[in-house]
Amino acid sequence: MAWKISCLMRMCRFLLLVILFLPCEVTSSVLTVNDKTENYILDTWLGSQESLKCAVKNHTREEELLWYRGEGTVDLKSGNKINSSSVCVSSISENDHGITFTCKLRRDQSVSISVVLNVFFPPLLSGDDLQTVEEGSDVKLVCNVKSNPQARMMWYKNSNILNLEQNHQVQQTSESLQLSITKVKKSDNGTYSCIANSSLQMETKDFHLIVKDKGVAIPIEPIIAACVVVFLTLCFGLIARRKSIMKLCIKDEDPQRETAL
Repeated sequence: MAWKISCLMRMCRFLLLVILFLPCEVTSSVLTVNDKTENYILDTWLGSQESLKCAVKNHTREEELLWYRGEGTVDLKSGNKINSSSVCVSSISENDHGITFTCKLRRDQSVSISVVLNVFFPPLLSGDDLQTVEEGSDVKLVCNVKSNPQARMMWYKNSNILNLEQNHQVQQTSESLQLSITKVKKSDNGTYSCIANSSLQMETKDFHLIVKDKGVAIPIEPIIAACVVVFLTLCFGLIARRKSIMKLCIKDEDPQRETAL
């Protein structure tokens, strides 16, 4: 009986050791990117090039690596997958700002490390720069902006700071500066400048607003009413003269019948 208990105790110890050491062997591998062991933000500049090298540390066997750009996978050559792998991000643009690159173990994709690109670039402005509207109508001038760091924005008119009137309203977000003008007046005619100023650079975009004279409104409803009245008058006239018209038609037909006989 004591022998059986001893064997059972040995087996329990063995199973405990397997449970304790097996997970350590599976998860002992550590990933680094450019020798960093934790997720980090990489500061970079417009038009530059960055190299990201992912490597496996503390591995006991060859490990295959995967790279992701956002949610999509990055194609890697066969010699750029085992134990270490590099990706090159060239001609960096404003569209790369905020993109996440993630390196993972193929065997256990819970083991991963990520790098977020923080791309610095001066303000980039866009928008419809020419609008023609009638006096008394409403108009919106929208200046779209991309900038990192974020830019301070203002409206100018004819090279002077815009004095907001009662019919002016300005709205600003991280992506645009909007000027709304209700019931446009002739005095609103002119060139409006959207100015974005960041720590890197100041940029300006001009918006030309042309206010034309209000067109003469054509009274459509009275015209329609007059047409209806004329039409009804013609109809009543034709009905009233129907008998006369019928008599003329009958007289015209009688000579033809006599000739036929």
